[in-house]
Amino acid sequence: MDEAELEDWHDYEVASRREIVSLLRQIGEHNQLIRLLIRGEADVCVTSILAVDEDSNTLVLDRSIDPAQNQRMTGAARAKCETTLDKIRILFGAANLAPTVWRGEPALRADIPPTLIRLQRREYYRMATPVSNPVRALIPVPMDGGTGGMSVFALHDISVGGIALLDSKLLLDTTVGRVIANCRIELPEIGPIATSLEIRNSLDLTLLNHKTTRRIGCQFVDISRGALAGVQRYITKLERERNAKLAGLA
Repeated sequence: MDEAELEDWHDYEVASRREIVSLLRQIGEHNQLIRLLIRGEADVCVTSILAVDEDSNTLVLDRSIDPAQNQRMTGAARAKCETTLDKIRILFGAANLAPTVWRGEPALRADIPPTLIRLQRREYYRMATPVSNPVRALIPVPMDGGTGGMSVFALHDISVGGIALLDSKLLLDTTVGRVIANCRIELPEIGPIATSLEIRNSLDLTLLNHKTTRRIGCQFVDISRGALAGVQRYITKLERERNAKLAGLA
């Protein structure tokens, strides 16, 4: 998340100290995973909030399993954090990262951020995609022999924050935090969009015909403004079609 995008979301900025501390504590209590970005997408650590100490202005974070990455984090002047709480996306900075100890175990500390961005529910409102004519997502999947190939997955739903797709053949590695580059989503009447996808969650489902499938929630990463505008146009199109059906006009 670059500074220009954060500036675009200035209207969603939370500056109340009490509210910031409350949100951070809720994120910790819900064990929400946090993407900690040191140098953009070049260095990403998946962590979580262990404690929030308002008196010492300290945020305690779980450390990386990679010692070298811990050194890079503590050497960075500032890191960026991305997470969700009740399906609301939250972005904040982590300044003055340093080693610490939490309940006898090594951890990291950072300053409690003076502000954070909380995107409202409407910004990430999910629309179910058509079942009769599924939207296709083309995603790189290692093939037999280790060579790369593209596999096609049907979308379950879409928002301006990401997609959920159906993996009936269980082809994808669903490790939370894993980023898949060079994905393409073919939006009807809009055209293809390119993006990387980060795995956020997965759920095995049993369908009405007793077959099983896996629903995988993914977040857009490194998506261009143009592609994001295309996603928004497609969501608006789906909303209009749905509203027309509800009104008996379709």
